[in-house]
Amino acid sequence: MGGARAQVNKPHKTRFASKASRHAHKIDKVRTGKPEGSHRAAVKGARAARVQRSKAIRDQKRAALLKEKRSSVGSSSAPHVVVLFGLSSSANVRSLAKDLLTIASGDEEKPTSSTVASPTYKLRTTVLEAPYGDLTSCMELAKVADLLAFVLSANSLYDCDSSSPIDDFGSQCLSVFRAMGLPSTAVFIRDLPSENKSRQELKKTAISFVSPELPEDCKFYAADTKDDLHKFMWLFKEQHLSCPHWRNQRPYVMSEEACIKPDDSSGLCTLLVSGYLRAHNLSVNQLVGVGDFQLGQIDILKDPFPINERKNSNAMDSEDSGIQIVDTFVPDPSSQEPLLVENTPDPLEGEQTWPTEAEMEEAYLNNKQRKLKRKLPRGTSEYQAAWIVDDTDDEDGDSENDNQDGAGMVIDEQDHSDNGGDGSDMDVVSHFTEKFDEETIGGTEMADDENLTKEQIEAEIKKIKEANAEDEEFPDEVETPLDVPAKRRFAKYRGLKSFRTSSWDPKESLPQDYARIFAFDNFTRTQKHVLAKMAERDEGTLKDCAQRGSFVRLHLKNVPTEIASKLVHPSRRLPVVVSGLLQHESKISVLHFSIKKHDYYEAPIKSKDSLIFNVGFRQFTARPLFSTDNINCNKHKMERFLHHGRFSVASVYAPICFPPLPLIVLKSRDGEQPAIAAVGSLKSVDPDRIILKKIVLTG
Repeated sequence: MGGARAQVNKPHKTRFASKASRHAHKIDKVRTGKPEGSHRAAVKGARAARVQRSKAIRDQKRAALLKEKRSSVGSSSAPHVVVLFGLSSSANVRSLAKDLLTIASGDEEKPTSSTVASPTYKLRTTVLEAPYGDLTSCMELAKVADLLAFVLSANSLYDCDSSSPIDDFGSQCLSVFRAMGLPSTAVFIRDLPSENKSRQELKKTAISFVSPELPEDCKFYAADTKDDLHKFMWLFKEQHLSCPHWRNQRPYVMSEEACIKPDDSSGLCTLLVSGYLRAHNLSVNQLVGVGDFQLGQIDILKDPFPINERKNSNAMDSEDSGIQIVDTFVPDPSSQEPLLVENTPDPLEGEQTWPTEAEMEEAYLNNKQRKLKRKLPRGTSEYQAAWIVDDTDDEDGDSENDNQDGAGMVIDEQDHSDNGGDGSDMDVVSHFTEKFDEETIGGTEMADDENLTKEQIEAEIKKIKEANAEDEEFPDEVETPLDVPAKRRFAKYRGLKSFRTSSWDPKESLPQDYARIFAFDNFTRTQKHVLAKMAERDEGTLKDCAQRGSFVRLHLKNVPTEIASKLVHPSRRLPVVVSGLLQHESKISVLHFSIKKHDYYEAPIKSKDSLIFNVGFRQFTARPLFSTDNINCNKHKMERFLHHGRFSVASVYAPICFPPLPLIVLKSRDGEQPAIAAVGSLKSVDPDRIILKKIVLTG
């Protein structure tokens, strides 16, 4: 009767449970030793610990953010630096700089300084103009900018000759700024029409043109009227400014005033640089870089641009010019960092016992009596035999056994070692090797003779371009010489079974002067120690430190008069930037940069060409050696040219720097501004990196 309506009960669920859980109700809870709810209490305690730890981290971040905001905004902070850069030649940067300084000062009179303090906005501002057409000056100003403000003229949108309001120089500078690391950015749009609808449409058009070239958080402002500039100032006051990480690693001073104090010693002077200390505290025992110099003294001066005028009761001294000295720091000779550039090698390091005359005579007789024989393929000539490399030299007995069937040719090398075995043969080898080095690396270098004719210069340039194209198409290929045996021509080369796995001692055949450079046992650990020492200096526990945000006067001693006069020359519009050096940063080592040829530079760049390296705040001239960056290999192949579209490694002798640091490479040109040749970043500091010259013989 039931049929399909028959009752069907659910199966018992204990078949899915474990045996222990099925019998858990039978076990006495007192006997187990675990109180009821202990697991739940443990979970609750772990959760409470996580909540507490999260709250502590959150409070720590909030306190750090509040400290940073107080140090960057307020009466104790350094002025914010606004650098105005015109994206095209039609942008009127000078008039905008005057209007901005007038608005920021709150005074209708023309400001006499590029730095003004505004009681209205409770803000101090420095406004600088980047000179259009001068790449080096624009780059130096971008290094110290808190806000990089690009100026765009709306009239350039109507220019029929260009499809973009950014011209070639503007595009080139933008690429350099991006390689250096952009600070906070803004765009001022000028020459907008007065009619509201046209004004908004033209502003949207300008934004659509420029925004792909700039960061996403870039702000756009109209900048024609005073109301527009007032609106910018209120927003700028509340804006959180960001800057590249490399700039926050070192203290630096951008000069408000610089002058020379002559010394008694000939050719040297003391350079006085006054300005606001930024980023970190500066110790008087530190080295500073505008070159590398020691500090003779640090004066803490009364703030010349106070937001609120207050009577300073802490003034210790007053000079005739009205500058009041609040405090003075003098270096301690026992703790001052020495200006050490080169290492002093120990001539007794690695000393070995010299063999006696009897031992040398015995070794000579043994070598003379020994006959080394090798098994070679049938028909191998003496010239070809010189290029065959054996794993091990066979003994006489083995050679005779292997050669019973006459399958190969045995060459007695004693005769060859006797012929030309004097020092003259080594001179010939050295001569041809040096000649080959000139041909493979520097053979295409233009002659230094200043009396070259125009035709000769064009021929040299053509020769360099042909060598660059040939190296890109046939890398490492070298034709076998016809006038000299190849074994003598390439005597310093050796055959490697595998470029990756074959052993090569990095200390092998190093010149004596190589011991004068510095090396680290553990570079990463040293960098952590140096940065920890700087953090300790920022805590304010040391008594010889000037606090960041204070107005200081640095006394740089023993500066060459020629260098100082260039820095303070009246025709120089750029401020002098003095950066504090971290520990060890004055010492010479081997620096390796990851480098890529710039898209705007078309001329060939050879190894050992003289180039201008801009590394962070520092600048020096070097002759880099280019090489590949091989993965999972301790040997790297030297490259004769820096080619487009790929990264290489540039190795130079230079002062030690701690990464991260950007690299901008400039190439000098006769009678013209230096051109941007390559960009990159600091990769490592390692004197033991092996760079090998590789050749493939053809012919």
